[in-house]
Amino acid sequence: MFDAPVSRQLQIQTREYLLQNPEVFVEALQKFEQNQQAAEANELETILAEHSDEIFNDPTAPVGGNSEGDVTLVEFFDYNCPYCRKAAPQIQQAVSDDPGLKLVFKEWPILGPGSEFAARAALASQRQGKYEAFHHGMMAFAGAINERSTMTIAEQVGLDLEQLKRDLEDLAFVAAIERNRALANDLRITGTPTFVVGDEIIGGLVDQAPLQRSIADAREKPEG
Repeated sequence: MFDAPVSRQLQIQTREYLLQNPEVFVEALQKFEQNQQAAEANELETILAEHSDEIFNDPTAPVGGNSEGDVTLVEFFDYNCPYCRKAAPQIQQAVSDDPGLKLVFKEWPILGPGSEFAARAALASQRQGKYEAFHHGMMAFAGAINERSTMTIAEQVGLDLEQLKRDLEDLAFVAAIERNRALANDLRITGTPTFVVGDEIIGGLVDQAPLQRSIADAREKPEG
């Protein structure tokens, strides 16, 4: 073990060396960051593999596009999220342009009671076969999504409101949302919209071209 004077002298020499050769510190920092990124990528790959069925094949999750598609795009969203609304036309375009794309909707209401009610109503609308119409109606709505606006949109897209009210009492829809919350937490998702495609998790509003590249990359790899 070094005594105090020797240890102090070593600290001084090390400091002087680093000041004279700053590239050594930069290289060490870059190497550290590379190792961190590699570790995070490996961890993410493991997490996605562990939750693959929940992400891509949940039988209770609404599905759009080609239900038998060779690539699945998953979106976690909130109807009151402005970036989700901006992303909606891009997602619709991606589905329209790609006949092999399956779209999985993950209702993840994080912006208050209005979002929570809307998510439950959307899931309940599946029983009337109008989920996508209802979903697109709410994404296109300019104001706040709350109980009143949700029911207004439901009526506009042709839902039977009395049946919807009855179906809303089913706790299965609450359970589905809770599963989505738990999954988002396991995937370390922190905001909406967030997309999962292949072995990528993409947070935030994404442009059409990068999204298409991610879909193309996923097409080259088998899903878990």
